[in-house]
Amino acid sequence: MFNGNILRDAVVSAANNLSNNRKQVDDLNVFPVPDGDTGTNMSMTLSNAVRELEGVEGETAGKVASINASALLRGARGNSGVITSLLFRGFAKGIGDDAEVTPENLAAAFKLGVEAAYKAVMKPTEGTILTVARVASEYAEKARADGADALGVFAAAIDGAKISLAETPELLPMLKKAGVVDAGGQGFLIILEGMMSVFRDGIIIAASNAQPADEPQEENEAYNAAGEFETEITFTYCTEFIVNRNPECATEPSELRAYLETIGDCVVVVDDDEIIKVHVHTDHPGNAFEKGLTFGSLTSMKVENMRDQHERAKHDAKKEKNKPAKTTENEKIESVPITNPVGFVSVCAGDGIAALFSDLGVDTIVSGGQTMNPSTDNILRAIESTPAETVYVLPNNKNIIMAAEQAIPISTRKVIVLHTRTIPQGIAAMLSFDESADTEANAIEMQKAAERIATGQVTFAARDSDFDGHKINKGEIMAMLGGKIIHTDTDIAKATYRLVKQMIKRDSQFVTVLYGEEVTDTQAAELEAQLNEKFGSKVEITFVNGGQPVYYYIISVE
Repeated sequence: MFNGNILRDAVVSAANNLSNNRKQVDDLNVFPVPDGDTGTNMSMTLSNAVRELEGVEGETAGKVASINASALLRGARGNSGVITSLLFRGFAKGIGDDAEVTPENLAAAFKLGVEAAYKAVMKPTEGTILTVARVASEYAEKARADGADALGVFAAAIDGAKISLAETPELLPMLKKAGVVDAGGQGFLIILEGMMSVFRDGIIIAASNAQPADEPQEENEAYNAAGEFETEITFTYCTEFIVNRNPECATEPSELRAYLETIGDCVVVVDDDEIIKVHVHTDHPGNAFEKGLTFGSLTSMKVENMRDQHERAKHDAKKEKNKPAKTTENEKIESVPITNPVGFVSVCAGDGIAALFSDLGVDTIVSGGQTMNPSTDNILRAIESTPAETVYVLPNNKNIIMAAEQAIPISTRKVIVLHTRTIPQGIAAMLSFDESADTEANAIEMQKAAERIATGQVTFAARDSDFDGHKINKGEIMAMLGGKIIHTDTDIAKATYRLVKQMIKRDSQFVTVLYGEEVTDTQAAELEAQLNEKFGSKVEITFVNGGQPVYYYIISVE
């Protein structure tokens, strides 16, 4: 039997074991989408519980299990993290108020955890963490029935998890095609093995940022399936939030789950007396937030672009094959004292654009953008040099969002990364900030303001390529709308004029044109006059010297 202190240490050991193997699990992540974040999400979920358990001493096993479950639910990240929290929530119910973990309550704990996880997932898929946990539970129950002690029951659960994990490719064709086992199932097994180290040997696995040199590497360690496996991502945004329940709201959370099923997939909705934890993949995060608000106030909102995550995983997979060894540690990052409630960090290139963001209230500018993406370290340094308790980060480029989000768990500030994919979206977000509103309400409104902005860009082809069956020659001018090429030309002004004409709609009111470092003031003035002559009676047109590289013009229409 195991007391509360032993169970506490087991959870810490599990979190460390998963943290040490996070990348291995990320690399396996091809289901439901190859976004390469399962290990990261599960690890961050468990780390939240460790923080809650650090000061717990001398409590019963039931109390420790309850604290752990509550912390996991509130800190759960991603589909895999929420399911992990559900498994431990059922685990806590199985232990109940007991002082120690026994063979009987341990078997019940596994069973109730699996029931909770299956119940919360609208469309359970076999061959995933759900299957691995279910088989582990079945093995645990058989061991209990055969008279095993608590250690024997837990060992049997691990045996079942290993057998089930090896069979996941046979249950899920996507895994078999990629040549991997299920990432969530692998993460769950790593958690159990971390706990077993304490139960069997009394040893808490130490956290380490690198695999020990004398430890044999897994055969597939160099294979990043998440980066190399191609599949269609149906919905773009992984959306998560917690609803602090309004006691006057009589509507059941099942209605929220039913609605989310109409706008996305991978829906998981978990509730207790105080909160509703929500996870969904959707193309309309704002709609999910709006529906959630009908049940209470929102907190812990997170939106991640899974297409961008997959592209980053592909990029990382290529880099890993020839990655040089790290020889020195990064310079220590110093944090400035906090003097303001909120602050802003914006990524942009060009003196004019930087000045514009500064005028709008941005505290710290990170130089970067297309072809010059800043690292997580760059962004973290900017966050830590912003003297605010809560820092909003505006990446302003789809390829920078993921790097910015990696700074969230390692910053001393509360960090909110807005998914601004372009400079105009970042400007719109800043303009919508309301000093009288709270941070979460501002995050919603700023994101919604960004999503309302249409962005056009005029640049050049860096190499020969094809566009919609037509050949594009290196150096040819490309006009893009929403990141997609809509036409090409040999003349910058003509390409820009055609783009603005296409972007202006019947209800458009404002057009802002940022001209880049390759455009002279005279050229910009000539284009401004041309646009005013044609569209000046319909919309207000403003030209700003952005000084940005790469793009001759960046255009926003409201």
